[in-house]
Amino acid sequence: MRNSVIIVSGGLDSITLLYEKADDIALAISFDYGQNHSKNELPLAEYHCKKLGIPHITIPLKFMNVYLKSSLLEGSEAIPEGHYEEENMKSTVVPFRNGIMLSIAIGIAESHNLKYVMIANHGGDHTIYPDCRPEFISAINNAACAGTYINVQVVAPYTNISKTEIVKRGVALGIDYNKTWSCYKGGEKHCGKCGTCVERKEAFLKADVNDPTEYVE
Repeated sequence: MRNSVIIVSGGLDSITLLYEKADDIALAISFDYGQNHSKNELPLAEYHCKKLGIPHITIPLKFMNVYLKSSLLEGSEAIPEGHYEEENMKSTVVPFRNGIMLSIAIGIAESHNLKYVMIANHGGDHTIYPDCRPEFISAINNAACAGTYINVQVVAPYTNISKTEIVKRGVALGIDYNKTWSCYKGGEKHCGKCGTCVERKEAFLKADVNDPTEYVE
């Protein structure tokens, strides 16, 4: 039964969840909030939804680019390089991004009488992204249940697993990861140096599967 909405970015994690839960998904939602890499990732979200026959919409949230502070919104030259665990990676946080997106998705879910909203945050996000942590997911799930007549629930099955485990699941599903985008810099190829690129490389390496990604370096 298709009773769910999914937030899908075009990145590796959300595309994997899209395929894993395809039979349950009634609507996929992407957000264009002025991120550097929107032109890279959003067409891929549309591509995979079309392939799976899942209705897809992109909602513009350009106010985030105007009023919120983040290197993710300021141009590729502002994106730090290195591992996610490094302190400078905190500049990539878009304040309460998941909270904003989930709130909209929860409202859309209730409007369509859909019981669940799915999001693909994962264990590797906990270090620097507060709105990816288990306690946040639990809190916003409680808010969704309390704030909707149909008691919409937030489902985040990757919250406590690694990107390596996500890659293993996706490979088993036959996902073409060359048609996913992770890099925060938004160039023609993955830069290979920003936090998401480093994490992507590590995930394929640790999963012991071929990384199809074309990197600048």
